[in-house]
Amino acid sequence: MKAYNLHAVDDIRYEDVPMPECPSGWAIIKVKAAGICSSDVPRVFTKGTYHFPTIPGHEFSGIVHSVVDHENARLVGKPVGIFPLIPCRQCESCKDKHYEMCSNYDYIGSRRNGAFAEYVAAPVWNLVELPDTIPFEVAAMMEPFAVALHAIKMGIVSRGMSVGIIGTGMIGIAAGQWAKMFGAETVTVIGRSEDKRKMVENCGLNYEVCIEPTEVNEYDFVLEAVGTPHAIELAISATHRGGSLVLMGNPSGDITIIQSVYWKILRKQLHLAGTWNSSFDGKNPSDWTEVVDALSSKAIVAESLITHKFAQEELMKGFELMRKHNEPYCKVMTIWNR
Repeated sequence: MKAYNLHAVDDIRYEDVPMPECPSGWAIIKVKAAGICSSDVPRVFTKGTYHFPTIPGHEFSGIVHSVVDHENARLVGKPVGIFPLIPCRQCESCKDKHYEMCSNYDYIGSRRNGAFAEYVAAPVWNLVELPDTIPFEVAAMMEPFAVALHAIKMGIVSRGMSVGIIGTGMIGIAAGQWAKMFGAETVTVIGRSEDKRKMVENCGLNYEVCIEPTEVNEYDFVLEAVGTPHAIELAISATHRGGSLVLMGNPSGDITIIQSVYWKILRKQLHLAGTWNSSFDGKNPSDWTEVVDALSSKAIVAESLITHKFAQEELMKGFELMRKHNEPYCKVMTIWNR
């Protein structure tokens, strides 16, 4: 099969690789769509994966190609989304079913081979069966939609609140949509330019351009979805006294907060939390089952967030677009096994 194999930092090759093995309890997925996450860019070009070679890609959907166990045979041919985190099932977090906080997890696309390939292996437990009404390209966005939902739940967004989202990426815009569904009175996405205004407003959200923290409006709840020191300072300034702030953006490096900004956390008596990943528990209710329901009912805008599509042979064009910011983008999607 064909795959993008990362042999070293900044050395990714589109090449023939063996089909993945399928142990008991696992399935082989024929990939149909795979999104490029912003975290994939440094993973491929600057930071690397946990070992080499590794096939990246963790936002994906596909069709169950094969299984080993007879009890899972009914899954063959079914369309599925895939929760990419594989928990250890032994640590305290796993025993409490907080699998996203597993202490010894495996992860498709960074710790083991992922979805920038024609086929990928995943545990059957990690599969989310999909109705035919959800296109594969939309299903490949279930992971970021679930991450966004998890963050909004961490902020305990409720009816009548004002919400500010720092960051105009797909997860930030998705989080804004969830906040609106949860009853927030106003939801404003805050960006650095006018590039995303039309897209954000088409999702039923407000848009604000703000660069300087001294100029930002204040909100009852703020979600930081960038991960830079400047964005965090902006988020702290944007949170109303007594309000809540959730940090979600993957850190760009070491984060330093100057004393005057730190004082704002104390003197405003802010409620500060962090979030990572999303809740999942097989077929039991979780962030992922809520995402399936919302996508099925079209309660959230999904397809318009896909700004670019590339064939599997053109995946590197998607990476270059995201690295160089040649033009505005939201979700960059690759299509596989046409």
